[in-house]
Amino acid sequence: MRIRGLPRVRLLDLIVILATLAFPPIGITQDSPQQILDETVREQARIDSDSASSQLRISQLADDTTDLLAQYRLVTQQLDRISVYNGNLAILVEDQEQEKVSIVEQLDGFVVVEQGIVPLMFAMIDALEQFVGLDIPFQLQERTTRVRRLRENMDAADITISEKYRQITDAYLIETDFGRTIEAYVDRLDLEGIETQVDMLRVGRILLAYQTADRGQTGFFNPQTREWESLPAEYAAAVDQGLRIARREAVSDLLRLPVAAAEDLR
Repeated sequence: MRIRGLPRVRLLDLIVILATLAFPPIGITQDSPQQILDETVREQARIDSDSASSQLRISQLADDTTDLLAQYRLVTQQLDRISVYNGNLAILVEDQEQEKVSIVEQLDGFVVVEQGIVPLMFAMIDALEQFVGLDIPFQLQERTTRVRRLRENMDAADITISEKYRQITDAYLIETDFGRTIEAYVDRLDLEGIETQVDMLRVGRILLAYQTADRGQTGFFNPQTREWESLPAEYAAAVDQGLRIARREAVSDLLRLPVAAAEDLR
């Protein structure tokens, strides 16, 4: 016998199944409606708790994702800055390498220049020393000491070549200035066998005159004879006025001073 719409199942098996559903087995009791409701409420509470925990976990994951994204952006910015810095550093290194090559070349050239300039510096000192010796004898101690110091500095290892050269050129400039200035200073001369303190008047390099404090003796250095010579009394007032002008005790004025004539070379 077949029932329409059902698969091929023996009628006896179907009756057993229906009987099982209608009468539960012995020892299994049905829950009361209250128990079912309580169970349902507990299950719903558990589901709600799990849902809240899941939502909290989702929120935590979202926060973590936001933090990671912010960290990623920060790291990306740092990488960009490092990339720019490294690029600039590479340019600097390349420039320094080129500068190093240039410095090495300059040092090589400097050695050549130094080999040529050191003899020149010694020649300049020799020429300056000779010039001071041939010049009118004013401030001799100061000038000869300056030349001697220049020569001593040439053997000093702690002074650079450039500094030695600068000192030599400074000495030349000082000597040059003497030719266009007027000066008064005190010195001692041997007058008639007696060492006497005198006032010295230097007018450029054209006159070096002396006068005693009492104006009793007046004279000048004659570059032709290389000797100190007395001057007539008529020049005493002019030399005294020149001394006052040099000391800024009087205004500049025309002075009648003795000047040795140029030597006749014919």
